[in-house]
Amino acid sequence: MCEYCGCKAIGTLERLTLEHDRALELIDEAREAYRAGERIRLCTLVGQIDALLAPHAIVEERGLFPAMAVDFPLEIAALEHEHHRVEAVLAELRRAGSDLPSGPLAGPDWPERLIEALAVLRRHIIREQEGVFPAALSTLGTEQWRRLEALRALADAESLAAEPVS
Repeated sequence: MCEYCGCKAIGTLERLTLEHDRALELIDEAREAYRAGERIRLCTLVGQIDALLAPHAIVEERGLFPAMAVDFPLEIAALEHEHHRVEAVLAELRRAGSDLPSGPLAGPDWPERLIEALAVLRRHIIREQEGVFPAALSTLGTEQWRRLEALRALADAESLAAEPVS
């Protein structure tokens, strides 16, 4: 994220940015696992990305994107499409669960599909941070920011409720 636009001054955008930063780190690690042929590690890392982005997506899809779509309909539609594209691959991985080494994802093309989805996610993150977040600063009003904060609280609560008890 840039240091000059002021996005980090808004709690919601700062948190989304921190999640993006962590996702980018995990994407890099996942690409390394892919190159090393470490399928289980690749799946583990992508699972971490999935868990990280679950509450993040709630804030964007239910709050930020609808608010921004008024002024930027085509751009937001493209970002929503990318969310769905990445989510489809993450859902496939979730469904495979414990059958990863020998289950439905054992086919020769699934690692490439994961890596392709991660490339889409990387570009998506950059577009949000360089375009959507700075534009949100000048576009959204106080009530919209309050709604985003409320969505964040809801998303965090849902994420905690979904975590397995150990």
